[in-house]
Amino acid sequence: MRRDYFTLQVSNVDWVDEDGSPEKPTVTISFEGPVATLRERLTGPDDEPLDAAETDVAFRLQTAVDDDDAQGVVSVTNRVTGDFVLELNESAENVLKFIRAARRYGEHAGDEGEYGVHILLDGDEFVSYDKSTFLVYNADGNLLRNQSLIPSGVEL
Repeated sequence: MRRDYFTLQVSNVDWVDEDGSPEKPTVTISFEGPVATLRERLTGPDDEPLDAAETDVAFRLQTAVDDDDAQGVVSVTNRVTGDFVLELNESAENVLKFIRAARRYGEHAGDEGEYGVHILLDGDEFVSYDKSTFLVYNADGNLLRNQSLIPSGVEL
């Protein structure tokens, strides 16, 4: 699937920079393309949508993290098969701001961080997840632990 079929919107992240009241950060991924293919990728062998525990969210940088205009690829993968469900291009600044907000939200909520993910197919919500892990990799594929959202007790 083409990356330009997807758009990503985040909400509840500005409170971190403005010292506002904590709100759960949420990312909404909208898909405007051939729905059957993505629906199939988001569905397990039981013909039910994958649940949160069956998916992983990650960001792979295409440039150095400290580049002014660093870019990368956000991906959702099927944890059971390892297959990519979807990929889309996004700026590192936006993704890292989102992860900071999720980490801060977790500090206030009493856990290690949590965020919501909503995936829309042609404007209709198909799945909604609460996640606590968001891994960030450099362009060489190495995990950047300090930029990632990793709950304590999770061994990678």
